[in-house]
Amino acid sequence: MLLLAQTRGIDGFLGTRGSLMLDVVFLAMFAVLPLMGIGIQLAKRKQYALHKRLQLVVAAVLLVAVALFEIDMQFLTDWESRAEGSPYFDPAHKWTCPVGIALIVHLCFAVPTFVLWIVVIVQALRHFPSPPAPGPHSRAHTRLSKPAAVGLLMTAITGWIFYVMAFVITK
Repeated sequence: MLLLAQTRGIDGFLGTRGSLMLDVVFLAMFAVLPLMGIGIQLAKRKQYALHKRLQLVVAAVLLVAVALFEIDMQFLTDWESRAEGSPYFDPAHKWTCPVGIALIVHLCFAVPTFVLWIVVIVQALRHFPSPPAPGPHSRAHTRLSKPAAVGLLMTAITGWIFYVMAFVITK
């Protein structure tokens, strides 16, 4: 495992310094956000069964993507060596240089959003009937869903900023 952790990982397909999973997640968010928006519109149109199915598919795709991404980042890809070509990355100050700060800001959205999405989904599965319909849990679901949706949007935006700063812009 230590040998794998010291590699640069599998190169991505976007022509940047990003790894395969960095490229996959970067592009996946361009699909996930519109799907989330469609899911929200389905709920507003009272198409609750479609809303539920779509949100569960989006959540499953995100869960698999995040799991594979974390395996890649923790064990396969040395993102810091890939970021060394960026004028915004300084390996000696990796957490205080602009790329490091962008990553910290991204994680400040990504981690709580991940937890919030799990809470929203688990609570919805526990408290809504099958087939889904409005009920006593609707208000709490709406109250938690809004910050979860905003969190996902901000996770995507801050992730894209980090990706561009670290792996696209060149010295």
